[in-house]
Amino acid sequence: MPQEITIGVKQMVETAKSEIENLSVEAVQAAMTDPDTVVVDIRDVRELQREGRIPGSLHVPRGMLEFWIDPKSPYHKPIFAEDKKFIFHCASGWRSALAAKVAQEMGLKPVAHIESGFAGWSKAGAPVEEYKKK
Repeated sequence: MPQEITIGVKQMVETAKSEIENLSVEAVQAAMTDPDTVVVDIRDVRELQREGRIPGSLHVPRGMLEFWIDPKSPYHKPIFAEDKKFIFHCASGWRSALAAKVAQEMGLKPVAHIESGFAGWSKAGAPVEEYKKK
């Protein structure tokens, strides 16, 4: 008997977007002037290598996000314990909406996401730099 998926990804994304802050590219560019704002890129490293990244953004592989946020996790990253605003983004805004919702549910705040994702960022002519692995 085939699986019966009762909640699709589009519904999950729409629910997430209704519960988080959705930001335009322009709003994110303005927010980035604040040193207490962290733009978090959750795309796969291959996407960063292929398309570049938002200058100054923090790369967090989506599969590690919860582990990096949780201070009790052996993978915790101290930046997530700082009093900052975290703005997530992915390619188109779907994964980042889900990621921002999960981060918010974990207690990270304030959080938001770039509604149009990296595609919208690039299309708007916002700055992009080559990704260099650290």
